Parts: sequence; C-alpha cells; structure tokens
Amino acid sequence: MTLSNHKLVTSDNAAYEITATVREAVAASGVTSGICVVFVPHTTAGVSISSFWDPKGLEDVHDDINRLVPTRIDFKHQFDTPQDAAGHVKSVLVGVSLTMIIDQGLPLLGHSQGIFFNEFDGPRSRQFFVKCTND
Repeated sequence: MTLSNHKLVTSDNAAYEITATVREAVAASGVTSGICVVFVPHTTAGVSISSFWDPKGLEDVHDDINRLVPTRIDFKHQFDTPQDAAGHVKSVLVGVSLTMIIDQGLPLLGHSQGIFFNEFDGPRSRQFFVKCTND
C-alpha cells in the first residue's frame, strides 16, 4: 500500500484536472492490479470523473451545480461566507472520494474520462490524497 499527498492552489468555483497526477501516483506505487482511492479532505471541495474532451462541459457541470445550490445568505450555517456554506452542500452532493480499479498499472478510466478536483469555494491552497492497494 502507498499513500501520496498532492497540493494545488485553486481559484474560486472551478474544476482542475488531476488525471496525470493520479496516474503518476499509481505508477509510483508499483501496484499493477488493485484499487486506487482519491480522497479530498476538505468540506468545500470534491472529486469527480467526467469527460475531459470539451472543457466547456465542466463549466456546464459547475454552472448547473451552482443553479442547484446557489450562494445565498439564508443557510442555517454560515462558517466564513455564504459561498463557503454553499460549498459545504456542493461537496456533499459531489463527494470527496473516488475508488478506481488499477489494471496493468493504470487507473481504469473510459476513453474520454478524466479525474477532476472541484473547488466550490476558494481561492484556496488545497490537497488531495491517492492511496493504492494490491489485489
């Protein structure tokens, strides 16, 4: 088993492709057949798999998430800002972890799938973890 910690700096409300970083972490782990978990330890961010083919698709995803959970001042909880409160809800909806199969030393993804860190607050200094285990 290996665990790697990765850092990134985000702007507000955007998706960041982390596919290459996850692939590098899997390769560095030496695991050729097993499971890879990507975990985001933040309450206003998430991780997802989506198409990388057209970056506008990710903008559509974030636009719709913002339509579903708009920033507003009537949340029952207000930590730092109304955007932070909305970010908590968005993080719960999107999720903070992914589990992928490792096959032949690579995370198993579809032809046009990529792994994305989703910032729902920001700008922030963020981190995510990649853990790989053998079968």
